[in-house]
Amino acid sequence: MSDILIIDDDAPISALLEETLLNRGYTVHKAFSGTEALLVLSRHKPDLILLDLMLPGLSGEELLPHIRDIPVIVVSAKVSTADKVGLLLGGAADYVTKPFDMDELLARITVQLRSRTDPAASSILSYHDIDLNTDTRRITVGGDAVRLTRTEFAIMKLLMQNAERVVAKLTILERINDDTPDCTEDSLKIHVHNLRRKLKAVSGKDYISAVWGIGFMLAETS
Repeated sequence: MSDILIIDDDAPISALLEETLLNRGYTVHKAFSGTEALLVLSRHKPDLILLDLMLPGLSGEELLPHIRDIPVIVVSAKVSTADKVGLLLGGAADYVTKPFDMDELLARITVQLRSRTDPAASSILSYHDIDLNTDTRRITVGGDAVRLTRTEFAIMKLLMQNAERVVAKLTILERINDDTPDCTEDSLKIHVHNLRRKLKAVSGKDYISAVWGIGFMLAETS
């Protein structure tokens, strides 16, 4: 079973997370400060990290850049959009706001671990009636194939990997750069517009929403 490192100085929350994860069969390690977390990480590499931000010594924001190749779910009481966007751009895989629903957190943990450990599972991305195959680069909506450009496919893949979460424009440009190095912030709007139009032509739904000043989000709307 997967190994999870909890980095949180709130002892009751840390204990609750530990008990829940152990009952689900996970192996658990804990650290109560950023400095202690660095020490743990120097000796052991977990499969996933749950990271609080307001830690003694080294804060969660300061610790995040030191974590490489491990998915990090930030679990914090900070609720501002700027905080969330900054951390997602800084390398966090996901962000959950305290107080959190345990079932939701467990689901997010499962998603992150599945995409990390099961390449076969991550080759097919699905959201409602949309299916995207990352191996064949084929996308269908309600069983009907939709022809996308290389850039549109790269954008759609990233949005489906982060369904119902806002993906910042700079994140999109950075993540799709290998596939479409010529895409700019101005042309991104055009690509997203065309992608939205193609999806709506088949499904009748506006699947992609623009979040003003931040980026775009994949979500089902009528």
